[in-house]
Amino acid sequence: MVSVTTTRVEADTSAPAPAGRKFRVPATRRPRNGMLFVAPTAVIVVALFLVPLAILVYMSFTDWPLLAGPTPNGLKNYTDLLEDDQFLGAIIFTIIYTIVTTIVLFAVAFVLVAIVNSPRRGSRFYRTAFFLPYVVGTAAASSMWWVDVHDRFGIFNQVLQAVGLTDGPVGFIETPNKAFFTIIALVVWKFIGFQMIVLLVGLQSIPAQLYEAALVDGATTWQRLRYITIPGLRPTLALLTVLSVTGSLLAFDQFFVLTHGGPDNSTVTVVLALYNKAFQSFRLGNAAAEAVVLLIALIVVNALQLFLLRRRETR
Repeated sequence: MVSVTTTRVEADTSAPAPAGRKFRVPATRRPRNGMLFVAPTAVIVVALFLVPLAILVYMSFTDWPLLAGPTPNGLKNYTDLLEDDQFLGAIIFTIIYTIVTTIVLFAVAFVLVAIVNSPRRGSRFYRTAFFLPYVVGTAAASSMWWVDVHDRFGIFNQVLQAVGLTDGPVGFIETPNKAFFTIIALVVWKFIGFQMIVLLVGLQSIPAQLYEAALVDGATTWQRLRYITIPGLRPTLALLTVLSVTGSLLAFDQFFVLTHGGPDNSTVTVVLALYNKAFQSFRLGNAAAEAVVLLIALIVVNALQLFLLRRRETR
């Protein structure tokens, strides 16, 4: 009988690790790597935002003609704003324009969303048709409307005269009221597609089961709108409100191209007044002070909006 002797070989603990094992990055190197990734963006922010902002704030405390050097004058530029009738009038007009534009955009957008959200044929065509004007730049759209509302060769006047609604040119931008509502029509035509698409996305993100359960419980259309649709759209409405208010307060292109602030300076916005002071009156210090005031106003308005909206969500 042959006996077999087995020998146990102990594993060598000093053997190298398997090739597939991951190499751990020391904890001290992780912040350094993160800073390297963030560095390009930080450089861009500093160069294109913080440095110009610092220069702007410095300019607001100086008397700086366009073709001469700056002379420090303290708070004089800011105190002069309180006596600047054009700037104060521009603030009032901009606030009115912002309120009217925001309300009209939301009202029309809700109507269009009801049309394009239906399962009927042609809804995709309407979505595309309503959104197409948003692709056009604001300056280009304003130039198009300037041609369209022209008294001599504008297509709007020709159509109105062809159907017998008017006997002659309407003069869409000849009076303050006509110019104001012409601008409102332009803004609605230009931006309503974006409002509609964002509202449509928010509406379609609401679960259909909620509406089905509400129908089973006998909820009316108004009750479904009040307790399901509006609460579900609250984040979307908050986003659109902030964008609409901010965009309206910074409105410039449509007024500069279409009305040039006229007639009789009745359509001068804050940004247009700032532009006129800097590049027509060549008072860079005063224009910088107006820009700083506008920046602070935008920060306060947006912070207030976000605070109120978050407060409603927590209730």
